[in-house]
Amino acid sequence: MTDSVARSPPASLLDGNLQDEISGTRRYALLAVFCLAQFLDSFNNSSLFSALPTLIVQLHMSESESTWLISAYQLTFASFLLVSGRIADVYNPKVSFIMGISCVGFICIGAGFLRSKIVLIVLRALCGIAACLTIPSALTLLVNIFIEPTEQARAIGIFGGCGAVGNVLGLIIGAIFVQFTSWPWVFWFAAIVALPLAGMCVFLIPKQEPRPGEEALSRSVKFKTIDSIGVSVLTAALILLIFGVTSGTSSGWGSATVLAPLIISVFLVTGFLYYETRIPSERAAVPPSIWFYKNFSVLFGVALLPHFWFTAVFTIYTNLFQAVFDWSAIVSAIHFLPVGIVASVVSCTGPLARIIEPKWIILTGEALLIVATILLALASSPNAYWPFVFPAFVVGATGAMLAFTHTNIAIFRTTPSRMAGTVGAIYNGALQLGSAVGIATVSSVESSVEKKSSRGFDGYEGRAAALWFMLGVVGMETISVLAFYRVGREVADEEEVSQMGNNTELRSSQVNADLKPGDTGQVEKRAAQSGDVTERDCNGG
Repeated sequence: MTDSVARSPPASLLDGNLQDEISGTRRYALLAVFCLAQFLDSFNNSSLFSALPTLIVQLHMSESESTWLISAYQLTFASFLLVSGRIADVYNPKVSFIMGISCVGFICIGAGFLRSKIVLIVLRALCGIAACLTIPSALTLLVNIFIEPTEQARAIGIFGGCGAVGNVLGLIIGAIFVQFTSWPWVFWFAAIVALPLAGMCVFLIPKQEPRPGEEALSRSVKFKTIDSIGVSVLTAALILLIFGVTSGTSSGWGSATVLAPLIISVFLVTGFLYYETRIPSERAAVPPSIWFYKNFSVLFGVALLPHFWFTAVFTIYTNLFQAVFDWSAIVSAIHFLPVGIVASVVSCTGPLARIIEPKWIILTGEALLIVATILLALASSPNAYWPFVFPAFVVGATGAMLAFTHTNIAIFRTTPSRMAGTVGAIYNGALQLGSAVGIATVSSVESSVEKKSSRGFDGYEGRAAALWFMLGVVGMETISVLAFYRVGREVADEEEVSQMGNNTELRSSQVNADLKPGDTGQVEKRAAQSGDVTERDCNGG
């Protein structure tokens, strides 16, 4: 427990630049729109789990080919998030959001009419790129629309929770379409939701005033403030990393298909980090100082966990319910309902962060994940659903959503609002990276154990081994939060962070030399923001 100031989003989140005063009705209408977009991004991934068996048969796909319908979306979503974050920060987040949600709708319309597995995988990859435009821009708009601390915490929590709800309802809605209509409706449903949302946002989202010093900047000058080289290198590294990880199950971890992209990605990431220290921080895609914001690195690590747990559980139990227990798609999906219901409720716990230190909320969530994972590892038959699986779903969904919601809130407390798009991109990229790694590692552990088991795929030994592996990951994450999460004032102090980070970022003369005359106002704004934050903090927020 700490004082109330530490429980509120920092003053740096409260300096929005929207032109007009927004009514309460309009604010919550926008929150509903953004939540639907977040729901849709998750739905587009999870809804295909129920449709995969049908797609494999109708499109003549192998098991390894079918995994790309899931991983292609995750790969491009995670890789291009940082680009969309910079676009949301530098350009108009309204345009970015509308463009992304519109493209998702049109791509899904086309995907429903296709019967070519290769073209469908390509469209899934393009859909991931379009979807990633919506998240950072929505977060940028949220932190500027909801400026009251309690409302802001609640809005961010609900927004984040809709992703988990989309994961579960995607399974159920996808199963309904597969069982009662046909698999193309999985895509057409997404289009039916996305395109009207895009039209509504044209009128609902208010215009934004340019930031101080940016009024006279042309599009070409703004483009130069985007770290195109760094973003390109990092994007390539993430694509190769996720490709290598997701290929491990089908190609084998010792194959060149896996090792080559992983090794190259390590070199690219190293080169990217070095390059970021050689350019002015105002232009860096991931400013080196961002890792020195209090608890940012720890929170980034926590962000890898929630989607990892959800994806691993969905992957293991969708196959178990349908292929081993011989349950129908809709019956299997109904058994996941506790996860969706609990996730919806727990996503509304954002205001708790004003009362309880986020560290203890996150640790509580991780402790619940430990209990849930142990219960799942012990559930080996259909009769084990009520005594083991059901309570594990309830406890695990509670834990995952506590960690997700309060990590989401905490990471925006510790960073300035001008970086909201970039921070949102990094955070959601970590979520997707955790999901991609979860599919690859869990499937690899499960497959290797099943090969040695006498019962093979029909047995539970492989799935239990995968769950014990996941328990180890959750345990390590819990220890790291307990040891390295620092309790105290969370308001971002940019001057202190700059001193802790790379000293090259303090070379204001270099920054001023590279910026146009109108751009130099950003430097003064940073110093003014830092002083303003300190003053507001001393006055009680």
